[in-house]
Amino acid sequence: MSRPSSFLYTPAAVREIDRIAIEEVGIPGFELMSRAGRLVWDTARARHPAARHWLVLCGAGNNAGDGYIVAALARAAGVDVTVAALADPHGLRGDAARAWEQYQRSGGAVLPFSAGLCAAADLIIDALLGTGAARPLEGAWLHAVQAVNESGVPVVAVDLPSGLDGTTGQPLGVAVRAGATVTFIGRKLGLYLGAGPEHAGDIVFGDLGVPAGRVAHVTPQLRLFDADDQRRWLPRRSRTAHKGDFGHVLVVGGNSGMGGAARLAGEAAVRAGAGLVSVVTRPENVPAILAGRPELMCRGVSDPAELDVLFERATLIAVGPGLGHDAWARQLWARVLDQHQPLVVDADALNLLAGQPRQREDWVLTPHPGEAARLLGTTTAAVQQDRVRAAAELGARFGGIILLKGRGSLIGRAGDLPYLIDAGNPGMASGGMGDVLTGLVAGIAAQHRPADLPGAAACAAFVHASAADEAARAGERGLVAGDLFGPLRRWLNPAN
Repeated sequence: MSRPSSFLYTPAAVREIDRIAIEEVGIPGFELMSRAGRLVWDTARARHPAARHWLVLCGAGNNAGDGYIVAALARAAGVDVTVAALADPHGLRGDAARAWEQYQRSGGAVLPFSAGLCAAADLIIDALLGTGAARPLEGAWLHAVQAVNESGVPVVAVDLPSGLDGTTGQPLGVAVRAGATVTFIGRKLGLYLGAGPEHAGDIVFGDLGVPAGRVAHVTPQLRLFDADDQRRWLPRRSRTAHKGDFGHVLVVGGNSGMGGAARLAGEAAVRAGAGLVSVVTRPENVPAILAGRPELMCRGVSDPAELDVLFERATLIAVGPGLGHDAWARQLWARVLDQHQPLVVDADALNLLAGQPRQREDWVLTPHPGEAARLLGTTTAAVQQDRVRAAAELGARFGGIILLKGRGSLIGRAGDLPYLIDAGNPGMASGGMGDVLTGLVAGIAAQHRPADLPGAAACAAFVHASAADEAARAGERGLVAGDLFGPLRRWLNPAN
């Protein structure tokens, strides 16, 4: 069960939560601002204990108020702090004005912004815009953000890096690149989508004491898959369990010259804990697959009619890794589509599906952005521009569960609240990674009921990305799919 702290909201929804906290729960607005400022101060101090000179950049709204709170706390702790404002603080209203006045009473001064202030600082607190940016930056605001990024000084952003769209994660022309972002009340979508992760850095979240039950009716857009979800979908096994309890995965793929893809998917399904895994491939691939992974049962098939006995035994079918597009591939694909078992559909099978679309509710489609574009008849750039909408359109068009791969993989069924995977790294941009994910989805799903496909698929994506992050500690460049098999076992056994 996802918790409210794992939900992702639009900035408008977060403003509604803020309103409820003040008007209905009765938490004064200035108290919320003070809690936010305290969290930023604590985070910045913990992350940068050696920073002697802080530059706090303040804008024109409540984000600026948070910045003045931070500056007052820094002064009280004896930190050498400079505040530079891009908007006249005399124009502030409400809680932000009160925060500025409190800073003034502490003896603090406010300077006009200049790029030289950035270069002279050890740490920059970005309290310029937060969620207040609505159009491409220009003038002094553009100049300030560019100066922050060019300075090379560490940045802690307040609520949202200035210039980042809080819904799409796209920079509004340019956006601050922070090492950490401290965000409040509700997690903003833009921190996790598009270029958001690259600009946000590490994300620190605080609900500021707003009771979750009072804001449960505010609709989130996504939910983070986290360690609690992982433990739910990968529970400790019964001491009396046997292989018949954990399903039989059938992997269909591995055309001529592409047997490695089917082998990777099959091994991943075994590693995921499926009781039995069979691989259907071209006959010439069988010796190499069995030599490399003898735990797999491997069947070389020339005539698709040979599949019937294998279909009878399978709990779930994964189709597509190395499948190809020739007559052999198309015949196998047609036979798979006639089966009643749940399916995991990837790679070449997705391209065959794009050519002859159909709907099904008991399958998991696992496209990368290029495959998603082919399925939707659009461009990869259009998919990446609005991944949430692209995933929803895939679900509406093809049914079942969509696992849209990429940074911030999205998993969900039409009408459900989708999961987002906040893990993974650029080292995963190499051949075979998707085949491993296909096997993990199949292997985990085979251990659960068909109704549990969304959670099983999300768990597989989480484990896959987390294992890749662990494997990439030695370096992202040169990471290959097989490198995941070592750390995977730890991520697949969270209850141990």
